[in-house]
Formats: sequence, C-alpha cells, structure tokens
Amino acid sequence: MTKTTLATVSDRSSAMGQWRIVDASGLTLGRLATAVATVLMGKHKPNYTRHMLVGEGVIVINASKVQLTGNKRNTRIYTWYTGFPGGLREATLGEYLASAPEELIKLAVRRMLPKSRLGRVMISRLKVYRGAEHPHQAQQPVSWKP
Repeated sequence: MTKTTLATVSDRSSAMGQWRIVDASGLTLGRLATAVATVLMGKHKPNYTRHMLVGEGVIVINASKVQLTGNKRNTRIYTWYTGFPGGLREATLGEYLASAPEELIKLAVRRMLPKSRLGRVMISRLKVYRGAEHPHQAQQPVSWKP
C-alpha cells in the first residue's frame, strides 16, 4: 500500500524562512514565470500539499533585462479599466516592459498561482526589482538558476 505524504506545520514554518534569488537577465518571460510560480507553490518539493503554504520566497533581480520571443513585444496588448467613464486603457507588451517590468513579471506569475487566499499569500512572497540591487540580504537568499 502506498502512503501519501502531506506537509505538516513544521514543514510550513521551515519553508517560510527560505528564500531564493534569480537573475532574470537573458531569461524568457514565460519560462521564468512558470519556474517562479512552481517554487512559490512548493510543487518542486516531495511534500507538496495544495492547501498549505510549503513554497519558498523568491527574489527576482534585473527584471528590465527579461527577454521576449517572437513578435509579442509589438502585437500583445494589455488592457485595463481605470474605473472612470471612457477609462479603457491599452498598452503593448513592449511599452509595458519599458515602463514597469516589475509589474509585468508579477502579473505573469500571479496568473499562474491559485486564485484563492493562499494564492494571495504566495504572490506576497515574490519580490521583483528592476536592477541588480535588492534590500533582502537579511533573508540570506540562495542563488538559483531556473
């Protein structure tokens, strides 16, 4: 008979203290986002339990140097509504990447996480920075290459 391995409270508390840092320069946006989402959820661990937070925190640096493939930079359009009459706004992926690369990576990762309270906690453990500097040395992040 096989035994299902479930995470315990001690597994959860040990995961909360672990952080990984990834350099986004030269990486493709979608492939980076899937790898980061996997680590945030904890799916890379053998004791993955979908209703518990067993994933680690992730720090992404050099977000402005992320790569895009194909012609998505000019053809993919992001739309949002400001809440005011006539407030529908549009921007191409290239414009979005130039103005707010941190938000673009967070948006890509957030859409791959669960749409629940747990997913909101997971996305709060993602820190994205445009350049190579970050204020998280106290967390002692481990370098990681997706």
